[in-house]
Formats: sequence, C-alpha cells, structure tokens
Amino acid sequence: MNIGKYVFSQVIELLRYDDFNKIVKKHGGNHKVKTFSCWHHLLCMIFGQLGKRESLSDLALILQSQKSKWYHLGLGTTISKSNLARANENRDWRIYADYAYLLIAKARLISSIKNEFEVKVEGNVYAVDSTTIDLCLNVFWWAKFRKNKGAIKLHTQFDVKSNIPSFIHFTDGSVHDVNVMDVLIYEPGSYYIFDRGYVDFERLFFIDESQAWFVTRPKDNMNYRRLYSNKVNKSTGIKVDQIIKLNNHYACKKYSKNLRLIKYFDVETKIEIEFITNNFELTALEIARLYKYRWSVELFFKWIKQHLQVQTFWGTTENAVKVQVYTAIITYCTVALMKDTLKINKTNYEILQILSLTLLTKTPVNELFDSDELQITNNENHNQLILF
Repeated sequence: MNIGKYVFSQVIELLRYDDFNKIVKKHGGNHKVKTFSCWHHLLCMIFGQLGKRESLSDLALILQSQKSKWYHLGLGTTISKSNLARANENRDWRIYADYAYLLIAKARLISSIKNEFEVKVEGNVYAVDSTTIDLCLNVFWWAKFRKNKGAIKLHTQFDVKSNIPSFIHFTDGSVHDVNVMDVLIYEPGSYYIFDRGYVDFERLFFIDESQAWFVTRPKDNMNYRRLYSNKVNKSTGIKVDQIIKLNNHYACKKYSKNLRLIKYFDVETKIEIEFITNNFELTALEIARLYKYRWSVELFFKWIKQHLQVQTFWGTTENAVKVQVYTAIITYCTVALMKDTLKINKTNYEILQILSLTLLTKTPVNELFDSDELQITNNENHNQLILF
C-alpha cells in the first residue's frame, strides 16, 4: 500500500478496474453515461458500506462534505444524491453480481489454501440456508411476503472451508427455502449441509445422483425402518448409527436408496440430535462434526446484518436492493482479500471498525493494524449448540 494515499484509496487498490470494466461492457452499463460511471458508482457504494452510512442522504452528505478529495479517492467529479439514486435504480444489478462472484472466487482460493478444516474431507463443504430481511410493503411494493408485510430472502450457499459465500440467490419472502435447491449446482464429491427445512426426498435424491453428499436433520414424522446397525463408541456421544429405508410410499418412490441415520447426544446441552446422510464412508462422529459447521452460515448472516448495510436500503426498487446487497458482498470479499494481502492478524469485525473511522486519513493501511491491543469490544455472543 502506498504512503501518502488515503486509506480508502489504498483499500480499493485491491479491486482491478480492468476486470470490472469487462463486466460493465458485457452488460452495457456505461451506455450513454458521460461522467458518473459504473466504477464511480461502485466505489461510492463501497465507501458507504465501509463508512457504515445508514441512508442515501447520509452517504451523499458525507461525500459532498469531502468534495476536494473526490479525485484522490477515485470517486469522479459528479457525485450527488440524485446521481446515486438513479444509478441504484437503473444500473444493471448483474454487473455488481458478476463482479462479486469474481471476488468470491479469488477470496475462496486464498482462504481455502490457508484454513485448516477439522474434518478431513477432500471435497468442498457448503452450508445452505437463508435469512429474511423485513421490508415495508408500502415502500418496497414488489417484495411480497404476507398480507401487510414485505420481505426478501437471501439464500446463501456458504463455503465453510474458506468462510466465503459461494452463491447468493434472491427471492421474495414468501418463497419456501426448499425451492432454492432447484437452482444450486451440485459439485461431485462436495458436501451440502442443510437444516430440516430443506428435507425434500426428491431433491435429496438428485444430490445423490449428482455424486455429491448431503447431511441434514430428519423431520419428526419421518417414517422408516432399520435395515441394520453399525457398531458405535457411545463414549464419543454417538448413540445410533443405522442404515435405514423409507417406509412411506411416496417418500420411498422419490428416494429409493438407503439412507444413514445417526443419533448424537451432546453431554453439555443434554440434547440428542439426529442426522440423515447419503454418505456411508465417513465415521458417524465426522458426520456430526460436519453438521456443526452449518452454524457458520448463520454467523455470516448475523455478521453482515450487524456490520454491513443490508437492512436499511438506499433505494426502493428491486434493482437498487440487489445492487446494495451485492456491493456489501464485494465489500466483505475486499476485507477478506486485504486481510490476507497485508497479513492482518485481526478479525473482519475489527478491520471494519478501524476502517470506518480512518477512510479519509493518509495512514498506511498496514500501520493501522500493527497495534497489539485494540480497544474494541466485540459483543457477539453466539448462542449455539456446543456439540463438541
């Protein structure tokens, strides 16, 4: 990072303009645009995410107060609230989605190499879940959820080995989670972890036919018969490891193969948890440990809701909401890339807290994170099953 540049300018050096411009040309994003280009729009949105701006007026006000610094920040020369609003409403959200996936690929590659995974499996491990973002139906009229309430769902496939989301899918709040299984592309040899809301035997059978593995929890009314039991070491918490067959006619027709049922007892929480999977090779304890990682996607949702702007939106159209969410993902990946590039020994939360206060200073970025004692309190208390 160069000395003499603003912190924000040093951060966005991680983003390659040429890569972004290729995507812009693909979608015709700068057609008839004279000054406020898609690149300027992206940087303004990232500035708003890093600076924790709560509204479009808030973002525009802060930027207007720093007009003399626009050129050095790379923001162009024609920033205004109306320009930002029009860009959010009219710029194709796929531009920002495509660029987000490009950064996701880079961040996953770096993080996967360096992170050690508790369970020794060769394939990728994905946790799949969704989070609901409530909206005012009178303002966000397109986001149907209930009669007098609007909402969107952010469906996410989260790569738990790299702690990076690998797939994002939007629906309105009324769409059931199980439907997102139809748009996922299953990688042979990879593991997909679902909660019981995704139990649909026809879709689970498709995962098996795709030569991928799934781990989920059965519904309470699952009707099955035991074919035989595997030996278990009950001191590890594994109480049952069985090969089962579905009894229900329609369920059996949709999933005609055998399944594996595992029951694990958590000593500390005194809770017994059941899992079903199509994997017969891993040990029962390894299956239980894999399911523990489903919580990582919940932590991701909690993190972006607390530390990035994805709950209060800077536009009311569907396009504006998607642009803002994808720029939040771009910001998330940028922080992950910066953490690796500069070898920063701080959490993403701490990095964002520091950046939010120093974007317009000229301190070299690596010096911002040299202090061994950060006076930042991270009060995240993850209420989850301990399991192990």
